[in-house]
Amino acid sequence: MWAAFLSLIVVLLYATAVFFAVRAAQTARTPQGAVGWVVFLMTLPWASVPLYMFLGHHRFRGYRIARRESERVVAGLKAHADAIAPDPLSLSVNARPFEQIAHMAISRGNGARLLTDGDATFQAIFAAIDAAQSYVLVQFYIVRDDELGLELQDRLIAAARRGVRVRFMTDAIGSHGLPESYFRDLRDAGIDVADPRDQRGPNFRFQINYRNHRKTVVVDGKTGFIGGHNVGNEYLGQDPVFGNWRDTHVEISGPSVLQLQLIFCEDWHWAHGEELLDELSWQSVLDPQDRNALIVATGPGDGSETGSMMFFSAIAAAQQRFWIASPYFVPDLDILAALKNAAMRGVDVRLLVPDVVDHRIPWLAAFSYFDEIRAAGVMVMRYTDGFLHQKVFVVDSSITAVGTTNLDNRSFRLNFEAMALFFDEAMAEETAQMLERDFRHSYELTEPLSAQPGYIRYGAPLARLFAPIL
Repeated sequence: MWAAFLSLIVVLLYATAVFFAVRAAQTARTPQGAVGWVVFLMTLPWASVPLYMFLGHHRFRGYRIARRESERVVAGLKAHADAIAPDPLSLSVNARPFEQIAHMAISRGNGARLLTDGDATFQAIFAAIDAAQSYVLVQFYIVRDDELGLELQDRLIAAARRGVRVRFMTDAIGSHGLPESYFRDLRDAGIDVADPRDQRGPNFRFQINYRNHRKTVVVDGKTGFIGGHNVGNEYLGQDPVFGNWRDTHVEISGPSVLQLQLIFCEDWHWAHGEELLDELSWQSVLDPQDRNALIVATGPGDGSETGSMMFFSAIAAAQQRFWIASPYFVPDLDILAALKNAAMRGVDVRLLVPDVVDHRIPWLAAFSYFDEIRAAGVMVMRYTDGFLHQKVFVVDSSITAVGTTNLDNRSFRLNFEAMALFFDEAMAEETAQMLERDFRHSYELTEPLSAQPGYIRYGAPLARLFAPIL
């Protein structure tokens, strides 16, 4: 009897593995991902079947349903953008691919200020919250219950007590350690909270591989913030392991704030089930800096490969330089080919990555790509003054991007991300100068993988195997 029962379990396990393998072949976003899952499922079903149930989903249908509720606002913003469209002569690059990816139009009349460390970023965010008159929208991937997290909480509670409507949202995975008391204190002050702990049931459990990686603050529909900083003492450079934390945020004003606000509304609707559109201001004031800008939101709710396509479009547009800073470098084949092609065309391609280890597997996997891109002429720079976490790129003197998207498969296909793009020469030069300062705290990687220590030499190819299925 016991043997018959075990045999039945084995048959069911293999049948499930076959079913999941067929599903992976049909739905995986890349051929490499499909092959990776199929091989894994058919060779180790006892391990792969449970993992596939939690990590193998490749589409996010529920978010697309939530997004349809905002179509009327999208139409309004597009009409508004048409009325304040930039002079075509002010764009030195074809911006249509970025507008197609964003489903939004570039607008003029935007202001932007780079915030190049945690102190500058949170001083600006806290000042904006303290000055709020109507509402504050806050979303971070990670919020910690430490000094910085408690200061954010205090500022939000003080705003709520002044009569400002405050909404707070974070990610279930990123903020898994945030205690319930943190949310309770916000609620007790009258703050609306999208608590990831409230998202239960099979729909939540089997979608934990999707993470909302966005870091957004919007105040009164007039001021916005987006970038790489989360809320924790380490982002102020106070972690004894990482030391200095090199990150970048950008403060924006003008019509692009409304695009950032719309992205928050879509996320809020999905996480909290509430539609905010009619409760917020959708009127913008042109900033005298008059920069052309666009917010590009990407994620698994999109029907196409928007994350990868955004980088591909930027690399393809480069004629003189493409400089990019990212804490992780695990690209797909298209981005790998685009980087090599740009370097072979004579473009000055520089990749800035951290020398310090954050997450071991992607850090190791990056080494398996370095020889290939260096052979094509890409310069690999490794940052040594603490941990580099910024997500920034600059194209020629025409495009600057600051936001949350890493140069890896997770950001391309599994995370909800957002980048602020500026089609402005002055902004591009300011960003390039910032990156040049970072280059001075870096060294160029010249040694091949074969000359690296053994744990890198043998670990990098193994870590790369995980790239297609993560």
